[in-house]
Amino acid sequence: MKKILIVEDEDSIRGFLKINLKRNGFEVLEANNGEDGLKILDLEEPVLIILDVMLPGIDGFEVCKRAREKKEKIGIIMLTAKGQDMDKIMGLEYGADDYMVKPFNPMELLLRIKAILRRIGVQDEKKVLKNGIFTVDTYGKKIFKGDKEIDLTPKEYSIIKLFIENPNRAFSRDELLDLVWGKDYFADSKIIDVNIRRLRSKIEDYSSKEGYIETIWGFGYRWRGEAREEYKK
Repeated sequence: MKKILIVEDEDSIRGFLKINLKRNGFEVLEANNGEDGLKILDLEEPVLIILDVMLPGIDGFEVCKRAREKKEKIGIIMLTAKGQDMDKIMGLEYGADDYMVKPFNPMELLLRIKAILRRIGVQDEKKVLKNGIFTVDTYGKKIFKGDKEIDLTPKEYSIIKLFIENPNRAFSRDELLDLVWGKDYFADSKIIDVNIRRLRSKIEDYSSKEGYIETIWGFGYRWRGEAREEYKK
């Protein structure tokens, strides 16, 4: 079971995070200050740290810096106060992979955690995902439609895997850009439309129609999990 270390001095936030992470299959380690967080980091092997900026004693920036020096590949998400843009910039400069602004959506945090773990090469414990006629082999990074493997680029694979992990969830173009390309990738979100169009041509029964991937006009895309009835005829 993958371990996540929460370093947060507010009991309510730490407890909220712990409940949601445990529900999603993570083992949770806790510290309410930076010194204890660094001690736990030395003793345990967390794959990721959720780190508050404002901590008693050693602040979150210093913890982030020391954590990155100790474990180059560990994922780090910093929690910042609303409107504190300088905190975000400093956190990234000290080695954080991402940041969340309080208050935050627990689903968004979970998706960002998964995106970071993919980027740093932490394998999913669940090797096979299934949705309708689609199967994802996360170990071999392959997608099958029925018994036929679909030839995908790495980005196309990441998009469809994200969709299958979150069926019926609507993703904005900006969310897909952040979760698949990373927050440090600066590009027009139209690159999402290009990749979705290519993906549809490979997985849809009729490439000119919307079946498995549904467009949410003016927003983004959603995985339906099955083709519309009119496209099955």
